[in-house]
Amino acid sequence: MEVHDAYTNMSIDEAILESIRDNKAEPTMRLYRWKPSAVSIGTFQSMEKEVNVKRCKELGVDYIRRITGGGAVYHDYEGEVTYSVIAPLEYFPQGIHESYRLICGWVIDGLKRLGIEASFVPINDIVVDGKKISGNAQTRKQGVLLQHGTILYGVDARKMFSVLKVSNAKISDKMIKSVEERVTSVSSYSKASITELYEALLKGFTKGKDFKLGELSGDESSRAAELAETVYSTRDWNFSR
Repeated sequence: MEVHDAYTNMSIDEAILESIRDNKAEPTMRLYRWKPSAVSIGTFQSMEKEVNVKRCKELGVDYIRRITGGGAVYHDYEGEVTYSVIAPLEYFPQGIHESYRLICGWVIDGLKRLGIEASFVPINDIVVDGKKISGNAQTRKQGVLLQHGTILYGVDARKMFSVLKVSNAKISDKMIKSVEERVTSVSSYSKASITELYEALLKGFTKGKDFKLGELSGDESSRAAELAETVYSTRDWNFSR
């Protein structure tokens, strides 16, 4: 399982998307974590409206804009695994709901291997006992589909609220309880380690598929480094809305 900072994670995904667009890479799935922990916002969101940037700086938490849609997400290094699926559009159903259902089904299969019965809730959530355990976001560009998703291993609701702006309200026990009533995590249902979660997800994603473990090409590594420096770590990109 890969571990990178926010800028590298997002740059790698876009570099792979470009390689697939140019027919230089095969369909790719990544499982990774964020170190330091980070907040990512959807491509159409406002950093200033969604994220407490001052608090992020105090805590050493990265903040970044994704190229996928969706909402603001706190990626805790200890509490979450993120995946990316990147492949030509023809590999997936045309409908947004159907493509989400297909890819989320691979996550659900992985969770089942840990004894967790999850289900897909349109448009893009995975739930256990009615509580969200995974959020997912997608973009389609240049003939390629990129879907990001998070699988919660543990939930630190208090820290999450401190880095996300929540209606300008002060963090309260009531708010924490509200999150705990709506969100759950793997550790609430399984004693599996985060490494065991990774292994289960890998099996879920690759079931019935020919696959091989791979590394970035030289061109992809160079492009990712370029994107991290010129796009994803810049104020122009992250505060562009």
